[in-house]
Amino acid sequence: MFLSFCQRPSWSNYTLLFAKTQFFNRWNLFFICPLDRFSSRQYLQPNVRQVSTQRIYASNVQIGALVRAGNLEVARQVFDRMPKRDVVSWNAIFTGYWQNGLFEESKRLFDLMPLKNVISWNSMIAGCVQNDRIDEAYQYFTKMPERNTASWNAMISGFVRYGRIEEAKRLFEEMPQRNVISYTTMIDGYTQIGEIERARALFDSIRRKNDVSWLVMISGYIENDMFVDARALFDLMPEKNVVAITAMITGYCKEGKMGSARILFDEIQHKDLVSWNAMIAGYAQNGDGEEALKLHSQMLKMGIKPDHSTFVSLLTACSSLPSLKEGREIHLVVVKSGFESDISICNILITMYSKCGSISDSEIVFGLINCPDIVSWNAIIAGYAQHGHYEKALGLFHEMELNGIKPDGITFLTVLSACDHSGKVKESIEWFNTMRNVYEIAPRAEHYACLVDILSRAGQLDEAYKIIQQIPFEADARVWGPLLAACRVHLNVELGEIAANELVKLEPQNSGAYIMLSNIYAAAGMWGDVTRMRGLMKEQGVKKQPGYSWIEVANKVHSFSGGDISHPEIGKIHLQLQRIGLQMKMFYGCEDIET
Repeated sequence: MFLSFCQRPSWSNYTLLFAKTQFFNRWNLFFICPLDRFSSRQYLQPNVRQVSTQRIYASNVQIGALVRAGNLEVARQVFDRMPKRDVVSWNAIFTGYWQNGLFEESKRLFDLMPLKNVISWNSMIAGCVQNDRIDEAYQYFTKMPERNTASWNAMISGFVRYGRIEEAKRLFEEMPQRNVISYTTMIDGYTQIGEIERARALFDSIRRKNDVSWLVMISGYIENDMFVDARALFDLMPEKNVVAITAMITGYCKEGKMGSARILFDEIQHKDLVSWNAMIAGYAQNGDGEEALKLHSQMLKMGIKPDHSTFVSLLTACSSLPSLKEGREIHLVVVKSGFESDISICNILITMYSKCGSISDSEIVFGLINCPDIVSWNAIIAGYAQHGHYEKALGLFHEMELNGIKPDGITFLTVLSACDHSGKVKESIEWFNTMRNVYEIAPRAEHYACLVDILSRAGQLDEAYKIIQQIPFEADARVWGPLLAACRVHLNVELGEIAANELVKLEPQNSGAYIMLSNIYAAAGMWGDVTRMRGLMKEQGVKKQPGYSWIEVANKVHSFSGGDISHPEIGKIHLQLQRIGLQMKMFYGCEDIET
């Protein structure tokens, strides 16, 4: 049911997914894994001897244990040697097959069963859902001689998992008796398609809500960017458990309120791995890589071992710093933890190394992947693009196609980026048209932004403006920003005014557009307009945002902001800048450099 959750693009969904998983597993087992819930003694006839009952029961327990351990071959041997089997024996073995990816054999055994009970049918429905056969699941559901509430829940859950909410709704309305699982499943479905009011109405109608109900509704608000409502509902929750608190931490991180997220995190007495991951991911995604790495160190001191999602966040943090030393150390831990062959980890390692300036390490990681997927190819092409290696990026694009991987929109964005870093204006237009006309991929805002940036950097401002006018949707700040910056370089007042006005409409409190246009006016000697822009900033309450930069020296990251003099070696830094400025004046004729 909840696996559709991880297909959404937002980074915060990852931690919310695991928070929800902890609870969903408890009640999904009702119709997915009957092995632990039912003893074979329930289905034996009264005249069977006690010794026979004990043998069948012992064999069933053994089969269940072997299936859970993934040792299906031995489990089948135990099943085949049983002189007498009951319905639990059959349920255990055919369920084991679909749980281990052998769905066809599971179906064959199900058809051979001499006697089926409602749990048999429920398990078969769950197997279909788990193996992406939702229509077959519904066929089994319609053939059931009898159904219980778990049968309906299994089918509704399947429809919700695959986004078929209307069909789930129809079954929900038809089912003769509902329980809290039924309601919670439909709440999850409604939140997936943004129908929050319907979800809340169902939530309010549940007489006895459980922890999962509260979690799903709170998470639904967070997923749909309704954090205020999520917080209000969280405050009403009678008993706040670690899973719900983790969901709220993710919500705060998504809103960029890291201070509030940290307060909640610190209040958790017994933190689990998901809580640590949520907080680390929040820091990484909000650009505070140093704090993410510090928190990871604290987690290790508490004896908690990192998992896949921890490494994803840590490598993202290293990419944002960027810190090659820390990245290599995390890579070493990845290898020691046995995740070196995980393709998603390898993909982010490629990105991390390229962002940290070591494209050679990116090449090594890419070469170790047995079967690169589209994300792998996109990552390595992007790495070459970032480092200005246009020919290598182009060669990899063709190699990717030879390996049977079809390029997507991200692939073409990386190629356009390679054109941008290499000044390939003509080629960028050809690639843009190839994407649209040959591969029939509709350009998104980022494709247009990249093309406008390429043309603007090349001084082709009129062509860039024509591209903007051809965009079939409203251009955003990513498109207008490069044009405005180029207008300053090439002193195009007319287009600069157009771009600045559009940016002010989109981001009225962003000082960048005001300052850039003011600089254009100043360079053109239009001092009256410079005064007007400064007055407009004051009138609108817009304040100039300080610039930030950082550099890693001797394994330590030093951060700087405009006007900041707090660095302990600020005197030496200013002196060195003055020396550089004098050298630029003397040898390169940069008379406008302030020393």
